[in-house]
Amino acid sequence: MSKKRAWFWNVLIVLTVVACIAAFVLHYKNYVDTENNVLSIRSGIYSEQISIDSINEVTMVAKLPKMERKNGFSWLAREKGIFKDSLTQAEVLVFVDDLRQQKIMVVHHDSLRLFLNLADSLDTQSLFGQLKKFSVNGDE
Repeated sequence: MSKKRAWFWNVLIVLTVVACIAAFVLHYKNYVDTENNVLSIRSGIYSEQISIDSINEVTMVAKLPKMERKNGFSWLAREKGIFKDSLTQAEVLVFVDDLRQQKIMVVHHDSLRLFLNLADSLDTQSLFGQLKKFSVNGDE
């Protein structure tokens, strides 16, 4: 009887390991696209689409502000998810592949904030230049 049940536990363990590996691969990096006047960011189950016209401000910041995690995760130098700003209690989206690098802060729809960067700092700088051209305050 115990040998017949062992297959169930073996299958369950293999499926759990496969699900963990799949979750890691899906969240490993940010996928950013700026086609059709829409900034699209995807990282696993987290995604956001922002119309380029609704971007008010794009700046580089060295550190993330004090925030409380509402939903998301941190692993090594990665930080992803939905956070709540400690001061304003506003919801903030975070798509950061490397906490040690500078992050792009995008303010859209007048007061909503999003922080993102890519694993490669040169790609982050290139994306920042692209977004800066589109922002309402692009000359700052």
